[in-house]
Amino acid sequence: MSPPQPIASISQELVRFDTQKLQNPEVNGVEYQQGELFGYEVREYLLEKWNRKCTYCGAENTPLEVEHIVPKSKGGSDRVSNLTLACHKCNQTKGNQDIREFLSGKPSVLNRVLKQAKAPLKDAAAANSTRWALYQRLKETGLPVETGTGGTTKYNRTRLELPKTHWLDAVCVGHSTPENLIVKVLKPLQITAKGHGKRQRCGTDKYGFPVRHAPNAKQFMGFQTGDIVKASVTNGKYAGIHTGRIAIRYRPSFKLNARSMKFDVHPKYLQTLQHTDGYEYAT
Repeated sequence: MSPPQPIASISQELVRFDTQKLQNPEVNGVEYQQGELFGYEVREYLLEKWNRKCTYCGAENTPLEVEHIVPKSKGGSDRVSNLTLACHKCNQTKGNQDIREFLSGKPSVLNRVLKQAKAPLKDAAAANSTRWALYQRLKETGLPVETGTGGTTKYNRTRLELPKTHWLDAVCVGHSTPENLIVKVLKPLQITAKGHGKRQRCGTDKYGFPVRHAPNAKQFMGFQTGDIVKASVTNGKYAGIHTGRIAIRYRPSFKLNARSMKFDVHPKYLQTLQHTDGYEYAT
């Protein structure tokens, strides 16, 4: 196995959703659904909004089609608030029916669809407002920074016939994506930001009156909340070896969050595997 190479450049998916164009697209009908770049951007937005599954039956891991909630034959528009995703079967079954007629026997699904369709474009606005700040921070590293769009990433991933995962999306960002890509990693290292604990020093009851105060010390008996430990429990209900994160108490009884269970454990059974650093690592 070759040693890891230093980072030589950075590719950023400089996501920008044109909210005006999403609300008032200039192309429509078949051209709208088959548009090369804009179509990719809109479909990617709809996939995120509708959780990558059929809006009507909940089918996942199946090809999804752009669907008009209010059919165009009955006055529906191409505005993104009138678009959703459906599997081929549901799309064909609905046809040009009004959604209230189509979902007359599923009132809970109807209410969910209508509510979700009217959700504001706040996620698109958040991406638009933070993308340049992130770009400037990346430029401060002194490395060359390439930018691309979400549509370009999806186009590259589709061209390379790669499954939809965040880590494979990362290698498909921008025009530097090679024509051929050999994926050697089967299980990437997943890193999740967990923070460094609460800043709140005083706990209150439901009326807002103080009932407890956090101690100044962050450690107890050499352990700190968030440490990853191995517990070798010799007897009792939880006898065996367990790995997980601990939440300390200022007495010799810590809470261990193992993979499939949570239980209290004495620190004498614990061995520190990794001190807390604000992140969680897994494969």
